[in-house]
Amino acid sequence: MATAVITGGARHLKAGEYEFPSGASLAQIISTIQRGAVLRHFITIPEGYTSREVADVLRAAAFLAGPVQLPSEGSLLPETYEVRRGDTRMGVISRMAAARRDLLRQLWSRRIPGLPYETSGQAVILASVVEKETAKPEERPRIAAVFINRLKKGMRLESDPTVIYAVSGGVPLGHGLRVSELASPSSYNTYRFAGLPPTPIANPGRAALTAALNPARTDDLFFVADGSGGHVFASTFEAHKRNVARWRNIEQHGGPST
Repeated sequence: MATAVITGGARHLKAGEYEFPSGASLAQIISTIQRGAVLRHFITIPEGYTSREVADVLRAAAFLAGPVQLPSEGSLLPETYEVRRGDTRMGVISRMAAARRDLLRQLWSRRIPGLPYETSGQAVILASVVEKETAKPEERPRIAAVFINRLKKGMRLESDPTVIYAVSGGVPLGHGLRVSELASPSSYNTYRFAGLPPTPIANPGRAALTAALNPARTDDLFFVADGSGGHVFASTFEAHKRNVARWRNIEQHGGPST
């Protein structure tokens, strides 16, 4: 800019992408560039997104460049990332993967003893199931405890989200699970097969990863929806049957039983 050169301000100009209001004066433009008030872009990945959904978000971001290859399920940390126009989509994927590796390394080193995992990757698998089972952060340690207790006893996890992943790759089905879907022969079907699914079923966030490595101290083995967006827990099958009956009543009548 000639004006900046004349006034000696050129040496203070900072490269970047800027946005100026209509009618901004030359002095305002120069001041904005000197301050380095660059236009900021953000990519937000919700917790529990599958890697396919993450890739779709990146493809839709017009300010990013280049193709995106589908990352491994569970390898990314869902968060909000600041990016610049022209950053590559695979570069953003690499940042998300590095953030997840760093967090997992920290959490694994501080895990409680006695967990039924041989590797940190198994913890990610369980965290992904926990993530898909509840949207309430405060429930995640207890949900994790239920699944961990079941693993220790050799019980099947019997998690609906694993069946959904087997049927549709994690895409919502738009209906409750059908008998035919519950009979899926997929190794992701935890109603049929004991142990963990073969891979994560989504990208778990910080809270779910933390819960999988530091679960609640409880002997719960069951949970079912409570009609308020959360769950009610039980340590015995008899108590669980009563909780299920209450939930069925809520489903049928649209309100909690009295």
